[in-house]
Formats: sequence, structure tokens, C-alpha cells
Amino acid sequence: MCEFNNTDHRTELNGVERLIVRRGQSFTINLHLRSGVYQPGGSALDLTVETGPQPSDQYGTQASFGLTDQIDTSRWSAAITSPPGNMVSLSICSPPDAPIGRWRLTLGQGGRVDFVLLYNPWCTGDVVYMDSEEKLREYILAQDGIIYRGGWKYPIPTPWNYGQFEDGILNACLRILDMNPKCLRNPGKDASGRRNPIYVSRVLSAMVNCNDDKGVLQGRWTDDYDGGVSPLSWKGSVEILRNWDTNACQPVRFGQCWVFAAVACSVSRALGIPCRLVTNYNSAHDTNSNLVIERYVDENGQLVQKSRDMIWNYHCWVENWMTRPDLKPGFDGWQVMDPTPQEKSEGVYCCGPIPLKAIKEGELTDKYDAPFVFAEVNADVHTFMKRKDGSTKKIISSVHVGLKISTKSVGSDRREDITHLYKYPEGREIHYDTTVTCHQDTPMSHYTTICHQESR
Repeated sequence: MCEFNNTDHRTELNGVERLIVRRGQSFTINLHLRSGVYQPGGSALDLTVETGPQPSDQYGTQASFGLTDQIDTSRWSAAITSPPGNMVSLSICSPPDAPIGRWRLTLGQGGRVDFVLLYNPWCTGDVVYMDSEEKLREYILAQDGIIYRGGWKYPIPTPWNYGQFEDGILNACLRILDMNPKCLRNPGKDASGRRNPIYVSRVLSAMVNCNDDKGVLQGRWTDDYDGGVSPLSWKGSVEILRNWDTNACQPVRFGQCWVFAAVACSVSRALGIPCRLVTNYNSAHDTNSNLVIERYVDENGQLVQKSRDMIWNYHCWVENWMTRPDLKPGFDGWQVMDPTPQEKSEGVYCCGPIPLKAIKEGELTDKYDAPFVFAEVNADVHTFMKRKDGSTKKIISSVHVGLKISTKSVGSDRREDITHLYKYPEGREIHYDTTVTCHQDTPMSHYTTICHQESR
């Protein structure tokens, strides 16, 4: 019943030669009896499902269950939906928090069905649930998109083929999960962790680059592309993912931020996580988490001293859609995930996921990597002039970061400006309610603070 099930689960674009279903939604299997006739109440059938190399009831990667009168969508369950006869139609459902990946279904003593289970943003019980069919067509089903490059004054739209349903791409995406170091160290725990899109997004952030692992892409930010191709030559994710998958997981050369982000978008959509690619113009790279970018110029205004802190003309990342039960209420929705290797997080080159609201509200202690992303859109720029006599003077800078944060609009090729989701208008004073213990004989002016958006 692959064609029927895949169409019902909106996975038919992957093909109908194998069973690919989404969690929290029932699928159908027809059993043809070798002998006898099925009679309700007179026949029993034991079913077992398993995923990963070390399936376990404890980790939720194995479950055994029998037939029930009707489907229970909160757990693995099965029910007969056909009348008595020599053909039995069996409806099977997974819970909406089951780990994604390759599963094995064993029927009784012999029958076996292999299938792939994906996240289900159409299922209200799934943490990636999105309640707009139009948005799901854009953020899950659309295989073509637009990436904004250029500069903040003149954003340049660049077409990109995500190709998440092309032949072999889903296999490559599942292999990315299998090759991640957490899986190689503890495959049983990793298989269980795949129930959680927070965990999977963090794995993808690390595995799309190859800095710590057998990741997909190698970055290159010079004009020397010997041994590979210029990042500008890529027009889509399909060739990149196929090259990585068919060449023993050797990194594809070369990528830069928009290529890393585009591949991450393809993989997220393929696995069932709603995803969009975002461009941040005048994007700060703050290496020491002090929310300040220091620039040194000569008396002609030319940069004279290299620093690890810098401002990119633009920088691309992705946003994945999910709830955040690990954080306090109010931080569900879009989460920043950046696969470009810039700084290490928990010892690995990855970034996110972090809620957009946490960035906007300056909640910098929330997981993951909030200070770094906050600085990308909010860092202060301090410019110093180095005079010929060796002295240094701080000068007023006209450089602002976090401009025209852009993504493709839903259902059209129009650019959507989402800067307001990341930050309040520049220069707006933000007043916080603060309790301060004042000491006798200390002037009140000592405790007065005006907090501007640029410096928080």
C-alpha cells in the first residue's frame, strides 16, 4: 500500500516504491492469509517495531503491541479495518513523539515490513506542528526557493533548488544522522534522541559542515578553490548531498554561508521539520561574546588591523519551526540554526537552535548560543582611528548591524523583511523594571541606567 500511504502522508514525492510515513498518523497494510479466514475476536496478531542498532523499550526505540478495537494515536497501536475474509486490512499508528528514521515492523512469527518514519507538521500532537497549509506548502513541500545575497541597500535574489524529494536525497539525509559523532559513540541513545527536533537540529548544524566530523561541506573564504569548486557555482543542494553520499562521506568542496544554510534547509524539510532560509545584512561575528565589534581604520578610513571580530556584508542561516518544552513558555515557533562553522558551541562547530523571541528580548541565557546570534543582529560597532604618530582615537561609526533581515515570502517570490522578529527598532529606549538596593549617602544618579537597543 505504498502509493496509498505515501500520498496520504504527503511523502509521495519521494517515490512510491517504499513505505515513507509520518509519525502520529495511521497507515495501512494489507495481509493476505495463506489459509483460513480472519474472524474478529478469534484471531490474534503480535506486532513489534524497532529502530536503530540497539532497540530498547526504555529508549522508545522498540515497542510490542497487539490488536485493539480502534487506533490509539498516543502510542504504537494497530486495529483491523476490513470485514472478515482471507484479506486483512491492518491500520497501524505511531505516537507523535516516536523517533524518526528507519523502522522495522515484524508481524507475528515471520512477516516483516521496513519503513521510514518522519516528523509530521500536519499532526497537532507533533512538536513541529504548523497550523497553516499554505506555510507547509512553502516550508516543507516547496523544492525551489530564493536566497538573498548582495548588500543591504540592494538585496539580490538568487534561485536555489532545495530538491529534498529528489532521488536518493532522503537516504543521504538519514545517513547524515547515522554519521554524526553522537550516533557513532552511542547509537542507542542517538536513535532515541531523534524523537526531538531540538536534538536533530543541533546535529544537523554540526554535520552540514565538516569541521569536527564527516560532515557534508568544507568551507573556503579565499579565492583559492583548488581541489573543489567555487561556492558561487552551486545552484542547488541535490548535487552536494549526492556527492557526499556516494563518495564515502568525504566533504564536498567548497561552501560558504548561503550554501551551508541551503543544504541544512533541504535536510530539515526532507526530515519533516518546517524550515526557511534567512539572510542577515551587515552581520556581526563576535568572537569573544562581549557584544562589541572593534574596527581600526587609518586617517583615510581604510581598515588597517585585522581582527577575528568582523562584519559580513550578509550572513545566511536557517530557522526551524518547533515548540520548546525545554524552555519557559513563550519561546515556541521559529528557532535559529546556523550550520556555517564560525565558533564552537559545547566543543563543536554548531549553533542553535535558539528562539527568535529570545534574541529579540535579550534572553541570553537560553539554549542554545543566544549571545552569539544576538550579537549578529545587535552588536555595537566601535571604530578607532590609528594616527600616523601611533595614537588611537575612538570615532563615531555609521555602521549598523542586523539590517533588512530577509526571507522568501510564503507562496510568492517577494522578499519578506522579518527584522522586527529579531529586534526592536534601532535607537528605541527599552525600559526594564529593576529592583535596586540603594545605599545611604550614594547619589541616585549612580543607579540610573538607560538601556538602548544597540547596546542592551
